[in-house]
Amino acid sequence: MRMHYLRSLLLAIAMLFVSTAAFAQVSVSVTIAPPELPVYDQPLCPGEGYIWTPGYWAWDGEDYYWVPGTWVLAPEVGFLWTPPYWAWGGSAFVFYDGYWGPVVGFYGGIDYGFGYFGHGFVGGRWEGDHFFYNRAVWHVDNTVIRNVYEERVNVTRETRISYNGGRGGIDARPTREEEAAAHERHLPPAPVQRQHEQAARSNRELRSSVNHGKPPIPATPRPGEFNARGAASARETTRTETSAGHTNNPVHPKDLPAYQRPAAPNTGNAKLDQKYQKQQESLATKQDQQRQKLQQRQDQEHQQYTRQNANEVRNQQLEQKHTQQTQQLQQRHTQQQQQLQQRQQPAHQAAAPKEKR
Repeated sequence: MRMHYLRSLLLAIAMLFVSTAAFAQVSVSVTIAPPELPVYDQPLCPGEGYIWTPGYWAWDGEDYYWVPGTWVLAPEVGFLWTPPYWAWGGSAFVFYDGYWGPVVGFYGGIDYGFGYFGHGFVGGRWEGDHFFYNRAVWHVDNTVIRNVYEERVNVTRETRISYNGGRGGIDARPTREEEAAAHERHLPPAPVQRQHEQAARSNRELRSSVNHGKPPIPATPRPGEFNARGAASARETTRTETSAGHTNNPVHPKDLPAYQRPAAPNTGNAKLDQKYQKQQESLATKQDQQRQKLQQRQDQEHQQYTRQNANEVRNQQLEQKHTQQTQQLQQRHTQQQQQLQQRQQPAHQAAAPKEKR
């Protein structure tokens, strides 16, 4: 009898090892649904090789608590982070741990923003030994990190639901690619991530019963740096978010939507159409350069405030200044586009053949 029990125990341990190596580990179940995801800005990436790990709600046995999103060094070259998620299991909400692996797997269809829009990952990519950052999605200073590119995606955040399945949950199933990713070699959360989670658990302000679903520290620049300058603040708004993970109220030039070029001119005059096309392209190039210049200047000011350990009031004043600068730039660009169209319109009409009576 005892031998049978030992064999059963060893088999269970072996099966658990296989499960955690090949799949996301099921760690806890709760009968209460987790709160909605908060809306927040992403802290500036602290350096090359860091990967963004989105914030999530965890359970301590009595209450949900928020584990702030943070930047974490990848444990191995070529590895990416698959976020944890909650899912309805039929009688309770089940938590699936996040993990590191060569491919981002299924994370419940939850839209965490910042490149994790429910399926797949668009925050960046590995090229050889270097990680290249998508600046359209992640907050990266390209004067410090040179491995950057910009690739926007047409995704609009319309929900902040934090769990999969059940009544009111996200209706999503893993794709074939995500199912295949579950069988890749995985690594569990790094020790600094576990320490980060434990620090969040011991922080009373991060408990859902205290913050009512609006954690005061939704994200940090590095694990455990809850009091560091650069830690994000939660927003009171529920505005929808764009693919870059920013709200529709632009704060920085990188929050602005991509320049929408007007339709190709079609006056019937090939030379005139070519002239108009060049004018449109020239304006678009000029405006893109002005966006990049302003973004670089604002990033430098953020870094300066971080080095000076500026207080919260000064940081808020800086954000207000940046918001005003960005909105003024957007208004100026809109006026320039309208003026160009107005200049082209009369010439377009003059070039059009007159109708015979």
